Amino acid sequence: MKIDHLVLGAYETNCYILRSGDTSRDCLVIDTGLRAEKIVEFLRENKLNPAAVILTHGHIDHIRGLALLRAEYPQTKVYIHKLDAAMLSEPKKNLSSELGAGFTTEAADFTIDEGDVVEQAEIKLSVLHTPGHTPGGICLYSAEEKIVFTGDTLFACGVGRTDFYGGDGEQLISSIKSKLLILADDTICYPGHGESTTIAEEKLHNPFLQ
Repeated sequence: MKIDHLVLGAYETNCYILRSGDTSRDCLVIDTGLRAEKIVEFLRENKLNPAAVILTHGHIDHIRGLALLRAEYPQTKVYIHKLDAAMLSEPKKNLSSELGAGFTTEAADFTIDEGDVVEQAEIKLSVLHTPGHTPGGICLYSAEEKIVFTGDTLFACGVGRTDFYGGDGEQLISSIKSKLLILADDTICYPGHGESTTIAEEKLHNPFLQ
């Protein structure tokens, strides 16, 4: 799997563009950030077709780029967990109202849940439901590649905030311990913000998980 990484917007949201190989033209996008101009530029420069977008949760800094991406690539399918699906159309829940400009967008094409497998662009990712940051927060796992995209559930030496709508600190830590820390130690974690890490590193050094 080829993974390209873009950092988007004022909140420096990580966007990941996945391909099955260097020569593949179809791709899978994880999170669209606050602004998607860099995504569109990257796709055009590399002549890529975004088959689908998977949103790790429904906060504005991960979903606002959908508007531009959908306008440029209307065939792109959008996935989000069923418990965060309403956040695409509710500014208070997606936190855009706090920025002074309420954001809404069309409903997702597909809602997903624990145990589902998203298969797009010759890539398969298993859905791990990890609520706590939001009710429908998810991580996306490939056992074959030993990688997991952790959204705002788990960061390098950190965890997601739980003081927003639907947040629950105890639930978040339980999600991490029951869904992520059971993965192989050498599993690489690609978070929604900041640098990548590994399961082993977080077991040893993450102060929120001790």
